[in-house]
Amino acid sequence: MRQVLLYQDEEDWWVVEVPSLPGCVTQGRTRDEALANIREAIAGYVESLVEHGDPIPEDIPSALLVEV
Repeated sequence: MRQVLLYQDEEDWWVVEVPSLPGCVTQGRTRDEALANIREAIAGYVESLVEHGDPIPEDIPSALLVEV
């Protein structure tokens, strides 16, 4: 399980980022497509870490809403 950030960009693409995995970002035309893509991206990212003998960063869920 990983916490992700999901939002629409200025061209209405859905963008998904994984804060605990720097650079793990993808997108999709629909929300469902973007979520499917990030699942694949996370799996590939973790697989690459394992292949290189690098530690897998822990995911510590934390979210705040800031009133402006």
